[in-house]
Amino acid sequence: MTAILAHADRLIHPPAAPSSLGCMGMGSHTLPPFGWMEAVTRWQFAAIATELTVAAAALYLLGVWRVRQRHPARPWPLWRTAMFLGGLLVIVIATQSGVGTYDDVLFWDHMIQHLMLIMIAPPMLVLGQPITLLLHASRNPLHTRVKRVVRSRVAGWLTWPPFGIAAYTATIVGTHLTSFMNVVMSNGAVQGAEHLLYLVVGYLYFLPLIGREPIRWRVSYPVKLFLLFLAMPVDAFTGVVLGSASSDPFAPMEPPGRGPSTLTDVHAGGAVMWIGGAGIMFVMIMVIFFAWSRDTRPAGGMGWLESARRANLATMVSGSGPAPARARTRQDASVDDDEHLAAYNAYLARLHGTTEQRP
Repeated sequence: MTAILAHADRLIHPPAAPSSLGCMGMGSHTLPPFGWMEAVTRWQFAAIATELTVAAAALYLLGVWRVRQRHPARPWPLWRTAMFLGGLLVIVIATQSGVGTYDDVLFWDHMIQHLMLIMIAPPMLVLGQPITLLLHASRNPLHTRVKRVVRSRVAGWLTWPPFGIAAYTATIVGTHLTSFMNVVMSNGAVQGAEHLLYLVVGYLYFLPLIGREPIRWRVSYPVKLFLLFLAMPVDAFTGVVLGSASSDPFAPMEPPGRGPSTLTDVHAGGAVMWIGGAGIMFVMIMVIFFAWSRDTRPAGGMGWLESARRANLATMVSGSGPAPARARTRQDASVDDDEHLAAYNAYLARLHGTTEQRP
């Protein structure tokens, strides 16, 4: 393990001179020490991010309005609209609030920004179901074109769950444990592309796990939990490597004012990735587990609690009553609950009668 950490430390510690990477946006000399007030009040304007988020919000609300006009009895769910707009708000906060202002001078703040862009905003956008909304709000030929794209071979590969976990792993490790971090800090365009990469990779990773879009893949609850568990060691390994660095791996990071030393800053960033990433994944796992326990759909989509309840009830009922009823119970696992209840009550009555007849 020590050898692995040492090798990773060498990967993220390039011999480049600080002077070649001196472009740091606002720079630490123009910023006061970071605090809650600065995080809330010190905003910076990012034209491209603002334009994209405003356009996405406007198009989404237009789709909501069109669905309401066409189907007044079945309007688009308000909570999905809130989730999508909330995801856009998270993007704005991550890139333009104090979090975005200090992202090139404080590494731990930089890591908070990354978690917001790859683990918080994408799930919220997925839950907003923008593709389904587009299908409901559009007409031909746009409707047909969207369906063709969603069902295409390329879309199938991009939304394939193993591809999502592979892309997530490569993105987390590749952007934090290599010299790519220094390129990001010295080039604003590359930094913007990195933010977009996080959003896209996060969206593709979470889409088959928590989304209900009309994509090719339908993932069972156990597989969803497994794929969420797989991401936790990725975040933990990256955090441990950064938290164990013996020297400053990122020359451009210069905490403002009386901030922490650069090495302490890197260690704090590793802790954010490790603890914060694991915490977010744990919440996602609990959400999926809770949804699984409450899923009462028949057959393969049935939740495990409902499956166990029905199996136990069918076993008890099948041991009593006429043979046709037992055969029907074995053949049809989704017998009406009223019929089950009546048979179960008869079973209890017979059991009680048997108990009273004992000498």
